[in-house]
Amino acid sequence: MGKEMLELDDIQSGVLRPRPAPYAAAYVLFRIDEGTAGRELMRRMRPVVASAAHPQSPAGDTWVSVALSFQGLKALGVPPASLASFSPEFQQGMAARAGILGDAGESSPEHWEKPLGSNDVHVVLTALAPDSERLEVAHARARQVYEKIAGITAIWSQYCHALPTEREAFGFKDGISHPAIEGSGIPGSNRHEAPLKPGEFVLGYPDEMGGIPPMPKPDVLGRNGSYVAFRKLHQRVAAFRQFLKANSSGPEDEELLAAKMMGRWRSGAPLALCPMHDDPEFGADPRRNNAFLFKEDDAIGYHTPCGSHIRRMNARDADVAGVVRIHRMIRRGTSYGPPLPDGVLEDDGLERGLMFAFVGANLGRQFEFVQSEWMNDGSFFGGGAAKDPVAGSSSSTDIFSFPRRPLAMRLKGLPRFVITRGGEYCFLPSLNALRWLGEL
Repeated sequence: MGKEMLELDDIQSGVLRPRPAPYAAAYVLFRIDEGTAGRELMRRMRPVVASAAHPQSPAGDTWVSVALSFQGLKALGVPPASLASFSPEFQQGMAARAGILGDAGESSPEHWEKPLGSNDVHVVLTALAPDSERLEVAHARARQVYEKIAGITAIWSQYCHALPTEREAFGFKDGISHPAIEGSGIPGSNRHEAPLKPGEFVLGYPDEMGGIPPMPKPDVLGRNGSYVAFRKLHQRVAAFRQFLKANSSGPEDEELLAAKMMGRWRSGAPLALCPMHDDPEFGADPRRNNAFLFKEDDAIGYHTPCGSHIRRMNARDADVAGVVRIHRMIRRGTSYGPPLPDGVLEDDGLERGLMFAFVGANLGRQFEFVQSEWMNDGSFFGGGAAKDPVAGSSSSTDIFSFPRRPLAMRLKGLPRFVITRGGEYCFLPSLNALRWLGEL
């Protein structure tokens, strides 16, 4: 069977294309008060959204994407039979799935930033531009579209940024890993990883299990669409630095411990290829910084601990319970808030962290599986109940351990460094589906 080519001119650019660097971004949430107004918004946004075949949008260098929650589709007047054909996770919404996602305690929906997690979140507009000035121009142009539509209310917004260094709040280079997808023509970041079937990320195509998964009905609504999980994640940078300092003998040891927890040095250089010391030149090279596997060179985890963040998020070819490829995700993070100045160990009370987006065709066996089975449990690699040391829902009793000669390193009392501030499951319709929604 030959490779099936994706219909790139019908797929939103934000589904498949890696983000440029540096860039600025804005998330704007809307409530649809009147169905006619919501449909008018779909009609007006359709010409603005760039396709994956032509990533340059009519607004210039800005990429705009439009996603809808289940409540948003209901507000638009999508027929009940169509609504019932969406995945159950999407229909329930992220807040209802909090127990599966590890959103408990401080991260539970009752503490989320309003209106995140509520039934008022209907439409998520995401805009990206090379810098904040051009983003503001584009956002002003978008405001001219939606502010003129009575019956649409902008209820929340978040400005984000990717610095020229491409580092997030904990100081690690971000946005390194991106899978190759058959039929997209967009290369992946790991030449050792075979391209994944398009149905893992875009509805209407064969997936890694050989079939075409169920998709929303009618076909014009479901085909070439994707699901997306948006999450606002607060990062406790001071607490992370305090933990490193308390469990290290000096600055060099701190950097090594940070790398062991993440699986990479802060420069982006992977422990798999730079196990003894950081190599910023290596970390900055997109041809090399993700081109590695685990099975032959590091099965036990002497270089990249099995419980480290990047190995949990993508176990690559390592021997673990389950089939890694059917849980592969497109993950994108965009920083918000000011960085905590270097060397500061006390929290300054400011909000900073990541706006995280997962894009894929199956919320249950991709995003939710990775969150519950890989991030917040260690059984898949023989690590018991141990959680992700960087992003997991850790408690004061949690432990992070990794093999080391002559004795393994075992750290107790792992704090929770990442707190969920809110989020939602959304559907990224195709460009044809946006037109269909506008004509309901």
